[in-house]
Amino acid sequence: MRRHASLRVPGLLAFVKRLGELGWVEGKTVVIEYRWADARSERYREIAAEFASRNVDVILTWASAPTLAVKHATTTIPVVFAAQMDPVGAGVVASLARPGGNIAGMSIQQTDTAGKRIELLREAVPKLARLAVMANAGAPGAVLEMREVVATARGLGIEATSLEVRQADDIFAAVESLRDRADALYVANRSADLQQSRQDQRDGTGRSPADHLWRPRIC
Repeated sequence: MRRHASLRVPGLLAFVKRLGELGWVEGKTVVIEYRWADARSERYREIAAEFASRNVDVILTWASAPTLAVKHATTTIPVVFAAQMDPVGAGVVASLARPGGNIAGMSIQQTDTAGKRIELLREAVPKLARLAVMANAGAPGAVLEMREVVATARGLGIEATSLEVRQADDIFAAVESLRDRADALYVANRSADLQQSRQDQRDGTGRSPADHLWRPRIC
């Protein structure tokens, strides 16, 4: 459990800096409690329950999974999500125009650009015929994106395979299962969180497990 802004999250540091410019100086005029799930989806509910029990003034989240956890934990504490793929599709808010309840934030929905991204991938892999799409199953936005990409790819005549991973250890097996089965690997948004967690699992050569297997095109 870390209680200070992480240097690995530039956006968070910018947020804290802007708060200070507006008069909310951390440690002086405002107390900020940081919690990190460290790519463990089950931690979201624990953190949400903790904040709800402490009746904090406002909860700031990022992405669908932690926001949904907080939504189930409280209906009174204001919740702001900094960014989310598809808050409506994930069930976080009723609509973008009228979110309703105690939750609001910024949508960065990208699912409607799946066709363009596959087009760009085809430019990198002209003979693309088999596409694997990986998503963090604990991130609803990533799962929605994966489904959209798979559907779009199949509509373009590309054989598409879905891969859901839930923790860093799943990545090795998922990539290994693709040996000789895919021409490219598309990693959905927020799935990189697991990859970040996996950095600590590198072997003595300084390379991650997947580097030993094969090198598909990754989008």
